[in-house]
Amino acid sequence: MTAEENFAKLNLALPPAPAPKGVYKPALIVDKFIYVSGHGPVQTDGNLIFGRIGDDMDIEAGKLAARQVGLTILSTLKTALGSLDRIKRVVKILGMVNCTADFGRHPYVINGCSELFADIWGTENGIGVRSAVGMGSLPENIPVEIEVLFELNEE
Repeated sequence: MTAEENFAKLNLALPPAPAPKGVYKPALIVDKFIYVSGHGPVQTDGNLIFGRIGDDMDIEAGKLAARQVGLTILSTLKTALGSLDRIKRVVKILGMVNCTADFGRHPYVINGCSELFADIWGTENGIGVRSAVGMGSLPENIPVEIEVLFELNEE
């Protein structure tokens, strides 16, 4: 099955692709790669999810927020490329978790995004290398920010 077919099978809705809130591009194609800037969890109504894990948000809500970031990234990809089928594979994910100093399960939270990508591109192409780190704060108090590097299919 194609990435588009796999996404359709999940029966999920994409949020609107966010506009930059600074001086940067949401996505940039260089050679056979597309670099996706850090994204936050945009909901289907266009609003962000807010909160700090370990404070006003638990780990499961954080994992769902990371999944929502993944959906937001998919929206940016579809806007930039027209189709998720243009992606060959996930190369690298950097996941940043807004959390309390005693929180240590950052990888579990970022699995929300990683599992989504594995569902779309399969375990061979949907899982790349990854870093998951804790932050003392993130912009506007969002719980998760994720940036990704994807390899494009040859055209």
